[in-house]
Amino acid sequence: MSEPRYSIGIDLGTTHCALSYVDLGASDGEKTHQGVLPITQLTAGGVIEARELLPSFLYLPHPSELTPGDLALPWTAERDFAVGEMARSRGAGTPIRLVSSAKSWLCHPGVDRRAAILPSDAPPEVTRVSPLETSVRYLTHVREAWNHAHPDAPFSEQEITVTIPASFDPAARELTAEAAQAAGYARMTLLEEPQAALYSWIQKSEGAWRKQVKVGDTILVVDVGGGTTDLSLIAVVEREGNLELHRVAVGEHILLGGDNMDLALAHVVARKLVAQGTQADPWQLRALTYACRTAKETLLTDRSTDTVPLVVPSRGSKLVGGSIRTELTRAELTQTILDGFFPQVDASARPMSRARAGLTQIGLPYAQDAGITRHVAAFLGRQVAALAELDGLQHLPAEGASFLHPTAVLFNGGVFKSPLLVERILETLNGWLSADGAAPARLLGGADLDLAVARGAAYYGYVKRGKGVRIRGGTARAFYIAVESAMPAVPGMEPPVQALCVAPFGMEEGTDAASLAQEFGLVVGEPVHFRFFGSSVRRQDQVGTMLDSWSPDELQELDEIQATLPPEGRTPGEVVPVKLHARVTETGTLELEAMPRGTSERWKVEFDVRGSVGA
Repeated sequence: MSEPRYSIGIDLGTTHCALSYVDLGASDGEKTHQGVLPITQLTAGGVIEARELLPSFLYLPHPSELTPGDLALPWTAERDFAVGEMARSRGAGTPIRLVSSAKSWLCHPGVDRRAAILPSDAPPEVTRVSPLETSVRYLTHVREAWNHAHPDAPFSEQEITVTIPASFDPAARELTAEAAQAAGYARMTLLEEPQAALYSWIQKSEGAWRKQVKVGDTILVVDVGGGTTDLSLIAVVEREGNLELHRVAVGEHILLGGDNMDLALAHVVARKLVAQGTQADPWQLRALTYACRTAKETLLTDRSTDTVPLVVPSRGSKLVGGSIRTELTRAELTQTILDGFFPQVDASARPMSRARAGLTQIGLPYAQDAGITRHVAAFLGRQVAALAELDGLQHLPAEGASFLHPTAVLFNGGVFKSPLLVERILETLNGWLSADGAAPARLLGGADLDLAVARGAAYYGYVKRGKGVRIRGGTARAFYIAVESAMPAVPGMEPPVQALCVAPFGMEEGTDAASLAQEFGLVVGEPVHFRFFGSSVRRQDQVGTMLDSWSPDELQELDEIQATLPPEGRTPGEVVPVKLHARVTETGTLELEAMPRGTSERWKVEFDVRGSVGA
């Protein structure tokens, strides 16, 4: 395979995708030759435009809905779906045929992510697709758009980096890698989105970043995207006279972002309609949500606009013009998002939880608490000791500090186009720091909120080749297998469970963990399931560390893992002693293997992505 000419970074986002690239031959040191690909896409039936962002929406039209050629693209005349701007705009009026938030569904452990379940509330006559297939279609479109624009530099020959939330668990990472492979991505690496945002900030500074941060700084990256809130901490240390960046912590998976804000705005507008004598039904509320998303983006980007009209198609004949007409104002937007999602709270605040109903609809497991500032407080409180073991770090929180003290903040995500939201988080955070006797955190400005992740991913591919500055950190969690203790049966009491560490915190890509001494018995010819845990706070545990007990903040249960040993040469049902071995691939996914005693065989131990609930 020939040497790549470009490092390509792809932001596979919940609400949009983007592609940036670095010309490897024209770049030198920290000064890179970088661009953004205008992605060719349908903006209406038969209308083709190239735009910097590809909206992450898939529209599944009725066979008789469009005329021949309406879905044709420069590289294909045969297509029965649309992705991008046309999908978003057409789906806003016919939401039962629109697939959105596929990335959030891809990491939903409660459903079969390979099953055709989207749109989740579509009637039976609508063709459905899986979250995995939807992701494949977005990634395929981006690849085809690149090849259309760069026939002299085939996509398959370039260095590719695809971004994911830092909080994605191993199953979601593996599914993303599987989607990329199915879309024709050969040289592909996964990169955490907050790291990509910081890489973009570094690249944009052309070396001046060293004057904006210093040894001892701890950078809090707050990334609020369309589907998730991603939090990361990156420390600045000195090694052999040079500044180095180390990612020391990531937050838990928080399904909270722009989608939630759109829904909240839709309910605000719906209440206004009720006051005017109009009751929106569930179908109209969904269409209103998509309309509010577009209005929100307009108000956040266009300072000269204070009101955006909203038009929602009517399903009845009583309304004049066949539509519901209303508006979203800047005041409604600000009050709903500022007070609802960024409340001013104390550092001791924690996300609230409520008792769930016994029965619930199958849907995305959104965070129960919409207060992003409370999630930030919980993250910093949980990571208070994250810097204790990092060599070369001179700055540590004061003794007795109740939370880790960031010294700088980098924002990412389109919602932070609003200065009010940036100011609210900084004001709240600096209030916490002041109360703890610490200096205020400063803003790292100049971020490209729409394209930073794609730009940073492209720069990362360049950095991997020994250029520029690299953020170090490895895996953001340690991983554990549950081991059930052997004990006599006791009525009403389950056997106690221990947690055995199989992969330590901070494993770098392309490395293997030490082999476990512990053996497990696997039954040949049928799947065997294991409980699986992750920890973002236990940094000292090594392979083989056995935990007898832990708090909910220390270990979180993840997708099960399963293994099936082939029965060839063995009696079906036979229990075979095996050891488990962990490695982090060059791609950035965690792999577990089962190794039978006395043989050189290895079986991949897979993460169970089939889900625990039917859809």
